[in-house]
Amino acid sequence: MASVASLPISLIYDLLQPITVPSGSPRAKFTNWGLTFTCQPLAVFEPEDEYHCKLILELARREGKVVRAVGIGHSPSDLACTTGFMVRTTKLNRVLEVHPDKGYVVVQAGITLDALHGELARHDLAMINVGSISDQTLGGIVTTATHGTGIDYGVISTHVIGLTLLLADGSRVYCSRQERPDLFTASICGLGSTGLILTVALEVEPAFRLKEVQETLLFDDCVDRIDSLARSAQHVRLWWFPAARTVRVSSANRTLEPSHVVGSWLWHSFLGFHVIQFLLFLGRFYLPLNILVGRFAAWLVSERSVAVDDSHRIFNLECRYPQHTTEWAIPYENTQACMRELRDWLEREFSDPSGLRPHFPIEVRFSASDDIWLSPSVGQKTCWIGIVQFKPYGCQVPYRKLFQRFEDILFKHAGRPHWAKAHHLRPETLRKLYPKFDDFIQVLQDVDPQGLFRNEYVQRHLFGKTGPKFDGRVFKEYTSSR
Repeated sequence: MASVASLPISLIYDLLQPITVPSGSPRAKFTNWGLTFTCQPLAVFEPEDEYHCKLILELARREGKVVRAVGIGHSPSDLACTTGFMVRTTKLNRVLEVHPDKGYVVVQAGITLDALHGELARHDLAMINVGSISDQTLGGIVTTATHGTGIDYGVISTHVIGLTLLLADGSRVYCSRQERPDLFTASICGLGSTGLILTVALEVEPAFRLKEVQETLLFDDCVDRIDSLARSAQHVRLWWFPAARTVRVSSANRTLEPSHVVGSWLWHSFLGFHVIQFLLFLGRFYLPLNILVGRFAAWLVSERSVAVDDSHRIFNLECRYPQHTTEWAIPYENTQACMRELRDWLEREFSDPSGLRPHFPIEVRFSASDDIWLSPSVGQKTCWIGIVQFKPYGCQVPYRKLFQRFEDILFKHAGRPHWAKAHHLRPETLRKLYPKFDDFIQVLQDVDPQGLFRNEYVQRHLFGKTGPKFDGRVFKEYTSSR
């Protein structure tokens, strides 16, 4: 097959035509899962193999366009948005190698975690840790240092042992901690800016079940015992219902016990999904109702429960509705002080008839320290705190003031934002939060000096670009004045 660099541009267009989404197709417009950001790329491609990817990069180089890879668009920010070329990677979804004896697999970066769970199960294997959902592609998980929970478990990128990338100049490279380690460390939380990830070599373990015990504690009791709770099981996460002043504690450990699934249609579907969504919708018009809905939701899950199931089924949650969301990571030792300050702030809001009304629950998770340059857990055990404002039936809800005040408190406690979530930090601040920030920028300058992979998000947050094109709301699907 001829080198793409030697092909006339007319032939490149012809070769790309079968994988180009027609301009009139709904798929030619991108909207993220949360219905918060949208864009109309200049062209959208759905490559089926590496050669297609090389053609796309060659065309972008010749025409001076930015290339942005996107999986299923779950990031609730404009991280995936672009006015240039968009590459949908979901057809690059095969498992290429399975090595049960060595504890790793090699897969294409466009595979979703849902599909990967199924493929691993066929070989009696499983991912070591998983976040709250499995809709995302593995490449998206890796490049944003997405996390699960477990005080002794790192972000999912810590389980990556090697990557194959297409760089901006079209070269195909392999990197790991032994080969091109700087490129590797930059890429496993690289925001898609170091190159197009083709394959991921991922550590896995023998398939396992988790036994999850859930119980409800009063907020003060939970926070007083936060360290013992976080260390009481392999995977601990908290769901805090501020309106009820309670916290739902989930503690999960590996087990050999047989499966035991809990839940019912009445409690978890009709009441827990449909009724709650309707009440959230009414709360848009009658503000005091939001506090009552929060207490009702906390009551629905107040009983102690024990479940045993395949690992990813326990790790995963139902995201329920489209939503605005933000999440920040703070040093683990700041957890108690931060949660108490958040509690005091929210109590003031609740006591004000016109105060802000957060939805629920506020999710609290934990991760081990790592050495990934832009990982929010770099150099510190970490507590992750995230809030949501649901969009019942897709309708808009107020969130901007709520999120700003939340972020101010998290930032005060040395918080770092989750890269997949919308935030306002720029290089001058990020440089103080990440000791290796300039090393990361240097890698980008070395492997992509022309900025082929630098979409508006990357230019704004990593390079400090300003102006209408780089405004954080340029891709907003909806706006809210409050």
